[in-house]
Amino acid sequence: MIDKAIKKINANAEFVIDENNINQITWLNGTTPIPTADIEAQFTAVEFDMAMEELRFKRNNLLADTDYLALSDNTLSTDMATYRTNLRNLTDGLTTKADVDAVVFPTKPKE
Repeated sequence: MIDKAIKKINANAEFVIDENNINQITWLNGTTPIPTADIEAQFTAVEFDMAMEELRFKRNNLLADTDYLALSDNTLSTDMATYRTNLRNLTDGLTTKADVDAVVFPTKPKE
């Protein structure tokens, strides 16, 4: 998580973290060192980003599982269309990791 926090501050930073210890960062190739407090301040944002990434991965897999039903030669049921819409909208309005953790996936209807 330390590396992701650093990259949120400076996407071009070059560094090595020894033993995943925030107090043991070696800054490389002229990268300006970032204060530990600034890195730690990004942890909440990084946790949110990671939670959203996992949520989107799960959501995208559920959508992919029903993609064949949405092909032009199929008639998508109203329940299935609603399910797919609810999946696509699952990430709307989420702003914290707690929001992401509280997400309840919709129940897939019978095909």
